[in-house]
Amino acid sequence: MSPLLPPVDPSVTAQLVAALTPRLRKRLDAGVAKLAGRPVARDGDIVRLAVDDDTDLELHAPDGVVTTAEAIRCGCLLAPDCLHRAAAASAAPVAEMPDPVAEIPDPVAKIPDPVAGEPSLTEAPRTAPPTSAPATTLPATAASAADDAPAGDDVPAGADDPAPESATPAQRTAAAALHDAAAAVLEAGADGAGAVLQAELLRAAHTARLAGLPRAAGRAVAAVTALRAARDADPAHRLGDLTTALRDVLLLAHRLPEATGPELAGLRGRVRQPYTPDGSLRLYGLFAEPVLTSTGYAGTVTWTADAAGRLYTVPDVAPGGAERAAGSADRAVRIGDTSLTHRELSRAGLAVSGATVSPTGRLGAGAGVRAVRAPGVSWRAEPLDRLWTVPVAEQIARALAGDLDVPKAKNTDSGGDAGTASEAGQAGDGTNQPTAQDGRDGRDLLFLDVTLIGTVREAAGECLLADCDGLTVRLAAAHDDPALTDRENLRLLALLAHGRGPGTRLRVVARLTPAPLPRAVLLAASRPTDPDAHVDLGLDRLRRADLPPEPTAGTSGDADDARPAPTVQPATAPGEAPVHLLRRRVHQAASGGRRVLAFPGSKESEAARLRQYGLGTAGELLTALHASAAERARDPFGRLLPADTGRFATAWLGAAVYTEEVDRALCAAAWGASSPGLDSR
Repeated sequence: MSPLLPPVDPSVTAQLVAALTPRLRKRLDAGVAKLAGRPVARDGDIVRLAVDDDTDLELHAPDGVVTTAEAIRCGCLLAPDCLHRAAAASAAPVAEMPDPVAEIPDPVAKIPDPVAGEPSLTEAPRTAPPTSAPATTLPATAASAADDAPAGDDVPAGADDPAPESATPAQRTAAAALHDAAAAVLEAGADGAGAVLQAELLRAAHTARLAGLPRAAGRAVAAVTALRAARDADPAHRLGDLTTALRDVLLLAHRLPEATGPELAGLRGRVRQPYTPDGSLRLYGLFAEPVLTSTGYAGTVTWTADAAGRLYTVPDVAPGGAERAAGSADRAVRIGDTSLTHRELSRAGLAVSGATVSPTGRLGAGAGVRAVRAPGVSWRAEPLDRLWTVPVAEQIARALAGDLDVPKAKNTDSGGDAGTASEAGQAGDGTNQPTAQDGRDGRDLLFLDVTLIGTVREAAGECLLADCDGLTVRLAAAHDDPALTDRENLRLLALLAHGRGPGTRLRVVARLTPAPLPRAVLLAASRPTDPDAHVDLGLDRLRRADLPPEPTAGTSGDADDARPAPTVQPATAPGEAPVHLLRRRVHQAASGGRRVLAFPGSKESEAARLRQYGLGTAGELLTALHASAAERARDPFGRLLPADTGRFATAWLGAAVYTEEVDRALCAAAWGASSPGLDSR
């Protein structure tokens, strides 16, 4: 995937690849590899790619995106039926797809939502707009469902119990296409999923988007992006990202046809969140974090809180790389006429009138919104201090419950109406309490008071060890990109545990990382020498002057004051359940395809070991996964028949979902929290 080329709409790539002859399709991957090293020149909205010394290929992107097949023109003699056009589309990044069906416009805001991308499958479904929205405004997917319904099935007006909404025939067809395309990719694995299989998955994603399934379509695009990163040996590629994307696509395609009501709405997703009026807000800056995604988007998100402790976000995310993520912190926030930058807002306050808020807590920037600067408060003053008074176990349970795609896992109305931001914050006794079950962003944030006790080296780098209410927590950097300051700040904080103020107490904001050991990534921390100030670890650069002075001989270096060496828990405890045996096979299938699990090996001993630890279901899933991978039927002449990709995909999906839920349960147990229940899986 070449970042120098403009993004190409998925439907364009699918159309160009489908037009190739079978002979040219076999040469497509080689054509993509050839174009990857050719020079690229940009002239306004036209990007020219030198195919060879005498032939140029042009990509016309008036709005920064190639949206039609005719916008890719080649100067060779075989054009427009040449291989070069399809190869260029397959080598370019995948564009975010516009959605003419499921889009719900903001009735107040005049600019689009700046945050592009889709929620992951494990993110809780968003709640529906408040009942104050006009009754005549319906999502287009609901309207299409009504249009596709037979005339004899009309629900009488005023019926008390109308039939729950179900998937339309077009959505069922799109879900089946997604399942088949994802199963074919899983059959081949990342090593064998070339441009042709990627184009089929992009075609299925485009069909799903037109059918009103933006969530499934977005995850399919994420799977293609991860596939290209894996095949290009991109340093940013993570096998876990590819596994998660494929699991999401298959699980959505499996659940969508039979889902109804609120479950269907959550699985279907939204492209753009509806914004609703929320009156006047008095917000206090909490922290800011850089955003850097694998799909080519970057920027800054500033987190704020109101007097009730409810979180609101002010995002500035657009196409770009790490440089934009670092530089956007000094851009003015796009709310009202305020000139505050994201860096300043994270420490100041904001008074907003005529505010519009999405169900996730994102502030709108419509023409009717007014905002002025207001004083901020430190983390140790009200109302921000109350965020740190919530017990750690309760915060973990909130984060894990918010990770579930089950409406019943949240204490919300089954109808999905969340009410306005001010209404949802009212407790039963009439007092304002921060709620985490209203579909808002930030449920995976942890507000912790920790004591630094040491460091530990892992495969991905060094982590801080901190004591939090008797638990040894591993705190890692949120980003490894050298353009951001996370890794460098983590090294300086490690000095606090090695001579410069051992046992330093810090107040931090972190994001939960589900793992068998207590683990989180650091986002912000109080300044070691000034507890009333904080540092945004991804945007601000700590200096050695911000650390306590080094201890002198005869003071903190005395034997009487020496702290004992921290006890570092190994990555895999001796008595830990060996879920990694099943997880490893799931990842191997995503990387190498079905054939790598068909080889003879130690699958019987691995299944027996899982059963020995009481994981009988895991043992059965592992056995079924190997059996489906090795099963090949023959015709009467002894020739091998095509493999049953559907059965293998089903077995792999069961194993992938099981490992995810076990990891969540182990994470809850490590933090001493109650594991969230699963009612619909």
